[in-house]
Amino acid sequence: MPHPEAGRLSPEVINVHHLAREFDAPSAPLERVKFGTSGHRGRLGAGFSRRHAEAIAQAVARLHAERGLSGPILLGGDTRLMSAETARICAEVLAGNGLRVRLSEFPLPTPVFSFEIIAGRAAASLNGTASHNPPHDMGLKYNPSSGGPAGAEDTSVIEKYANECLEDPKLVKRVSLAKAKAQGLLETPDLVGPYLQKLSQVVDLEAIKSSGLRIGIHPLGGASIPYYEALRKDYGLKGLRVVDKTVDPTFGFIPRDHDGQIRMDPSSVYPMKPLLDLAQAGKYDFVGASDPDADRFGAATKSSGLLTPNQALCVLAAYLFDNRPQWPSSLTVGRTIGTTHLLDRIAESKGRKADEVNVGFKWYVDGIRQDRYILAGEESAGLSIYRWTAEKDGILAVLLLAEVMACTGKDLRELYRELTARFGDPVYRRVDVAITEEQRQRIKAAKAGTFSSLKELAGQKVTGVRDTDGVKIYLQDAWLLARLSGTEPIAKLYGESFQGPEHLQRLLKEGGALFGLHI
Repeated sequence: MPHPEAGRLSPEVINVHHLAREFDAPSAPLERVKFGTSGHRGRLGAGFSRRHAEAIAQAVARLHAERGLSGPILLGGDTRLMSAETARICAEVLAGNGLRVRLSEFPLPTPVFSFEIIAGRAAASLNGTASHNPPHDMGLKYNPSSGGPAGAEDTSVIEKYANECLEDPKLVKRVSLAKAKAQGLLETPDLVGPYLQKLSQVVDLEAIKSSGLRIGIHPLGGASIPYYEALRKDYGLKGLRVVDKTVDPTFGFIPRDHDGQIRMDPSSVYPMKPLLDLAQAGKYDFVGASDPDADRFGAATKSSGLLTPNQALCVLAAYLFDNRPQWPSSLTVGRTIGTTHLLDRIAESKGRKADEVNVGFKWYVDGIRQDRYILAGEESAGLSIYRWTAEKDGILAVLLLAEVMACTGKDLRELYRELTARFGDPVYRRVDVAITEEQRQRIKAAKAGTFSSLKELAGQKVTGVRDTDGVKIYLQDAWLLARLSGTEPIAKLYGESFQGPEHLQRLLKEGGALFGLHI
């Protein structure tokens, strides 16, 4: 059940002055640097502080020196509290180590970091963001020369060196920005124009413009605001309106999410309520949103409501297969292990086999750089496409969905129903279950071999088991995945069935029992 205050504005907002003090001088012992799928994150203070930013930047400088990596490092962040300060700290530390830096003077979307690296204008990047996490969180994300999220071969080294710096702050070298500029180590480039110019080559902006589509965009107070504004002003998308340009590090203007927390998630109906209300009122034909660092997306129309990320990915995959004839015929679809298998059926209809990768966009990097995917996506509302960024791009996703409506003249829900009428109508659900340490150990120990004798589940034949990221059990017309959260004592149970909601519920109940979970 959702929190009673879900979808409502919070009367209480974070104390920015307190958190700023905590950033400078945490009142609790510092937590160690630990990189997850999207860098190091923590609550402002003990979890993420000035010391963490210095330590991570120094670790990156040492990594680059040891590997003989040259070229400037792009620095920036989103609109979160202490994001700009974090970028400045990183610039001072990297320059203090003699490295050239390109420091954004304005909030910078995550996909633009990847875009600049792939374009050859940066050798790597450090991005101050905690994505759509609550406002009291902050983080730093490192992207190497691939342009995508760093793999363990980089993050394990950065963690080690950064934690050494937390223990001994004297290891950190630093110069002022004024000195860095005087030494020719600091540049503040234009990072809006080049990205949008290239974006106009992969999205049919002319079709959107000529369609007369009324588009409402909510950047959720994030870094994408000037990018959407420039699309309207410089690319003639007069039908596009940014419905809320508020930038406020408390994010108090965003309705609370399902659990009562402020969370800037464009794929959740609760924070998206103001935008969905505009769509229902008929103010816009299409509404879209991206989160503070613009790597995730949400999209809706009056008749379709908010599409789930899975539904949007399917609509886009089918559309791109049919409407990008100039792209190589060998391109396929990539999906993460917890993403809908309807994508597989769409790919198979084009003679392709979908790629399945572990959770985390870093697993797509090689395939994206090798021009393997027409679309690579994940159920948590992230995607990229052929010859684009090696990061999720929420701006791209929103504009592509607008292009779909402009070029087909159809509602997004109608297009999705056409797909399910042809390929089957999947029912999908993810359940988060609080677990004990005993349950955690049981799930952690589970491997494919654990289920070697399992022949049937929920009345369907077991066709395979995978254990590269949790344990996934494949059935004839359904699948089940059990994974552990990397940050909380929670097990995530994913299920999808093409046999309807009753079968899905049975699958989750019987499948959960295999892992000691009661659904």
